[in-house]
Amino acid sequence: MAFCNKLGGLLRQSISTGNAVSANSPTPAMLNAIRCMSSRLFVGGLSWGTDDQSLKDAFTSFGDVVDAKVIVDRDSGRSRGFGFVNFSDEDCAKEAMNAMDGQQLHGRNIRVNLAQERAPRSGGYGGGGGGGYGGQARDNDGF
Repeated sequence: MAFCNKLGGLLRQSISTGNAVSANSPTPAMLNAIRCMSSRLFVGGLSWGTDDQSLKDAFTSFGDVVDAKVIVDRDSGRSRGFGFVNFSDEDCAKEAMNAMDGQQLHGRNIRVNLAQERAPRSGGYGGGGGGGYGGQARDNDGF
């Protein structure tokens, strides 16, 4: 389902920008999205010491790793304990997932699954509510 949503979004974007897609000329962005949908792995339970390169190194024995990214906290710069690995081939990604799920990496048992498409987020921080303390609106008369 996530794949269909992604593909539909890319088609809508192409049409709305005037770049109509014909059957003979798919856009590079669409091809990249299709390729990454089934070859992108979620890796959870990472140790704080795991960085992008060591994550990539742990998975290269299963095939061509396009990239590996450990997600970090934007304020502290510390690892959030999970990351993503993109393979150039779907079969290599599945092999890596089956072999590495539950294995130890840098002293921690990791979880490896196919990455899910992230649900669309509404804009802004926290989205909504009335201003002021406790979510109650305040009058501008006094302060």
